[in-house]
Amino acid sequence: MRNLKVLMTYKGTAYHGYQKQENALTVQEVVEKCVSRVLNTETSITGCSRTDTGVHANQYCFSVLTDREIPTRNFVRGINGYLPSDISLLSCEEVPLDFHARFSCKGKEYIYLIHNSECRNPFAEDLQYHYRRTMNLELMRKAAEYFVGTHDFRSFCSAAADKTDTVRTIYDLSIEKEGDLVTIRISGNGFLYNMVRIIVGTLLWVNEGKILPDDIPEIMKKADRTCAGKTAQAHGLYLNRVFY
Repeated sequence: MRNLKVLMTYKGTAYHGYQKQENALTVQEVVEKCVSRVLNTETSITGCSRTDTGVHANQYCFSVLTDREIPTRNFVRGINGYLPSDISLLSCEEVPLDFHARFSCKGKEYIYLIHNSECRNPFAEDLQYHYRRTMNLELMRKAAEYFVGTHDFRSFCSAAADKTDTVRTIYDLSIEKEGDLVTIRISGNGFLYNMVRIIVGTLLWVNEGKILPDDIPEIMKKADRTCAGKTAQAHGLYLNRVFY
């Protein structure tokens, strides 16, 4: 038996997230069908994370067990030949049998892209969140500092998240602007359901004067989702890198 570690990228616009569902098209379903076709046997893949409807991935990892002797390069080429244009495999390597795409993961990096302009960019539709207000980046960066470190992020996860342990460690949170494009980059050891989108929405609330940067620690202490900002739209979010 061989264990393959595969990296892929995808545009999530047409999919109801990564994880397979009964009544909706997902990335996992599409990829598994192509993997099964190349390996000539019904095959399941194990993903590193769930992603929501409309969320994209610059680098997503999945692992797959197979007894087929197909070379890793041919595995990538063969599956890419069947995949639709919005999903592509980047690489494949053979790894020890105890490697698991999800449980072996040490951390992830997400980016959130904002098109900050009065006018829409038709080439960024479904790929960047269009935000018209002027952005005070220094104010937002001051608020971002409070998220770095180990904290209870219960206030910053969806009410639908069934998690007893909501403590996570954020390694870095940066905000950069080039032209009309604002990139919010966040890395950590793990993320709760909708956590990145809620953090982004909270930073936008800071920008809009609805809360102050110094309010962030108190919002964390309250452990109440209703105290934090809105959940930013999904189409600006990308799983950017996965660390092992």
